[in-house]
Amino acid sequence: MDLGIAGRTAIVCASSKGLGRACAHALAQAGVKVVINGRDEQVLQAAAEDIAKQTGAQIIPVAADISTPQGQKALLAAMPEPDILVNNNGGPPRKDYSELAREAIITGVIMNMVTPIELIQAVIEPMVKRKFGRIVNITSASVKSPISGLDLSSGARAGLTAFLAGVARQVAASNVTINHILPGAFDTDRLKSGLQGEADKQGVPFADIAARRMAAIPSARFGTPDEFGQACAFLCSAHAGYITGQNLLIDGGAFRGAF
Repeated sequence: MDLGIAGRTAIVCASSKGLGRACAHALAQAGVKVVINGRDEQVLQAAAEDIAKQTGAQIIPVAADISTPQGQKALLAAMPEPDILVNNNGGPPRKDYSELAREAIITGVIMNMVTPIELIQAVIEPMVKRKFGRIVNITSASVKSPISGLDLSSGARAGLTAFLAGVARQVAASNVTINHILPGAFDTDRLKSGLQGEADKQGVPFADIAARRMAAIPSARFGTPDEFGQACAFLCSAHAGYITGQNLLIDGGAFRGAF
């Protein structure tokens, strides 16, 4: 399918690897000029070269921590008025809620709620004026179905979702959409790290922990970054202008509910 966005521009945050990179790759395949971002300059540069080679698109790497004003400034200097913004950022480490200090809570909220809001504030008015804009926020399945130990991440991302629910309706008439993708278990370094930690804790092989996790998913597998990226690209497409303020849960059926 032609997504109708060839020649458009995009910023994809935290996109040197994992789900962010998959989104950047899918947009580049659609003919979009993409700014990608990460904190490890070497990994970021390699990702930019690889995506450009595979897609032929122009990829601009910006090494920065987007949770800081300086990092956001660097990102926006590379592309001040993008047509598309994909918000993504690492979450706070798994930790029991009773052990969270005030500083850690504030840091988590800045990473997963304040940062995407600030970036949206910076880019949304030009989108409204051009009568085209696509904003996709990568949150988490834990927003819909809480996961023990991820309370801070879940709370901050849920706060972002609620904050933007009204904003999405304010800009919808200008063909600017705001949606969220809620990933479940995807085959990324972050997932593997968590599974390995659990395997070490229980003193069992990694394969056993991975098999148990997959067995709890109706699809009986982990998601692939590529299929996630393609879903993101569709929400950014010219065909998705009537989809806004929505939460797309992609979890292989793990959330057992009708709504």
